[in-house]
Amino acid sequence: MGLDIELDLTDLVMNSALSDVKAAKILIVEDDPLNAELLSEILDEEGYSNVSTLSDPYRVLPSHKKNKFDLILLDIQLPGMSGIQVLEQLQRDSVDEFLPVIMLTAYNDRHIRKKVLEAGARDFISKPFENWEVLLRIRNILHTKFYYSQQILRVDLMENEVSRRTKEIRETQFEIIQRLAVAGELRDNETGAHVKRMSHICSLLADKRGFSSDFSELMLYASAMHDVGKIGIPDSILLKTKMLSPMEWEVMKQHPKIGARIIGSHQSPLISLAREISLFHHEKWDGSGYPHQISGDKIPVSARIAAISDVFDALTSDRPYKKAWSIEKSVKMIKEESGKHFEPVMVNLLIESLPEIIEIRERYRDNDYYLH
Repeated sequence: MGLDIELDLTDLVMNSALSDVKAAKILIVEDDPLNAELLSEILDEEGYSNVSTLSDPYRVLPSHKKNKFDLILLDIQLPGMSGIQVLEQLQRDSVDEFLPVIMLTAYNDRHIRKKVLEAGARDFISKPFENWEVLLRIRNILHTKFYYSQQILRVDLMENEVSRRTKEIRETQFEIIQRLAVAGELRDNETGAHVKRMSHICSLLADKRGFSSDFSELMLYASAMHDVGKIGIPDSILLKTKMLSPMEWEVMKQHPKIGARIIGSHQSPLISLAREISLFHHEKWDGSGYPHQISGDKIPVSARIAAISDVFDALTSDRPYKKAWSIEKSVKMIKEESGKHFEPVMVNLLIESLPEIIEIRERYRDNDYYLH
């Protein structure tokens, strides 16, 4: 595919160089009618079909803005404003553009030529005009201009192709993540709607915390994997409706590490974030969590977001072993755990975001959710 693009672009450049030059939009800025007419005739005889003339230097910039000329033949001596001043105007208005300007001059003074080149002129045509010189210099500048334009197009096409392929890879990663999350749901006594709600709450809180839209989108998909490690927990423990024994609880507490092993250590942002959330979302702000008993800022912010999102939705949802708590009761418990289980900043953000979180809960109800 890459080779095909290169060949297509090469053909495009060659075709433009051969066919577009004679159709180029050319502006002659010359206050001497005889010189303007002479240049027009030279170009017309050579087959250039899109030539305009101006004598007023103050109209050059507005005309170029409107027409986007491919080449401007600009006299250095003009009434009211010099050709150099006109060129400086064009340069200020054409940042990042290849501005093809050829100066028309009867001066041979090297200091003037140096000044003109420094102002941005691409070449000179000396007066009196020699037909061959006029045509060769115009052709060379136009070829350069069109080649430059095609190179810009080439870069844009290549960037679009890279962007398309990157998007495909990212979408594939998202799909794999979602399928693994579904696999985890099938083993757990939690509903798929919980995973949907929890991941959307994570994305919302990441946005509220000031993270970029890209990171918030990654949180949406990566957080769906937070409990994938439960795949490795025996059914006798995972599906037990009664309180776990101390030994069973120690086994259950291994699921973050199991999840991290399942997700792996690939360096893509999505996989890295999913692994991070899986491994650390049961850590607590005061260090009493598991599996590493880390505390405070040592807990990755992604896991702090996932922790409060997971617990809040679990509290407000039915489970085989409990009925759903009310929003008020759940918020009260979250507040009581501020600085203990949860980072205080996250507690405040969750409370501020309650209307949107409730809307998420309404959108993904347990009874309306189906696995795909």
